[in-house]
Amino acid sequence: MKKTAYLAAAAVALAIGVAGYFALGQRETAPDVNYVLLDGSRQSFNDLKGKVVLVNFWATSCTTCVKEMPHMVETYEKYRERGLDFVAVAMSYDPPAYVSNFAESRKLPFKVAIDNTGEVARQFGDVKLTPTTYLLNKRGEVVKRYIGEPDFAALHRLVETLLAETT
Repeated sequence: MKKTAYLAAAAVALAIGVAGYFALGQRETAPDVNYVLLDGSRQSFNDLKGKVVLVNFWATSCTTCVKEMPHMVETYEKYRERGLDFVAVAMSYDPPAYVSNFAESRKLPFKVAIDNTGEVARQFGDVKLTPTTYLLNKRGEVVKRYIGEPDFAALHRLVETLLAETT
């Protein structure tokens, strides 16, 4: 009787393990949502397929966002020639004039989007906390989500791995 119970427990554990492997092995595709850049142009995340992309939700009133932004700029500058793209999405409550002033005064070299309706944040899982950053692979799949400032050394290693992948 005990042997049967052990076999049944082992079978259940194996089934859970296999299900977990397949659940974790599948990646969520980033939403194909449109966004408006500071210059008024419209783009879509679908336009960025084929590139590794960082999507950073931030606000000018967020001290951690302001603190991490120079590191985000360094990351972009380091990898953009190899295919990294970057979209900094300002939260809906951030006044557009503040976002524009921040981007200009700090000479942000990447795309800055104004999410005045909150639709981009909603489509990315209803982002409320800033900073929240998503790392997308070349297929447009979410590889990692960071809430708060990422460990930039680990982020750089992951970006390098993703840039080396073929689509």
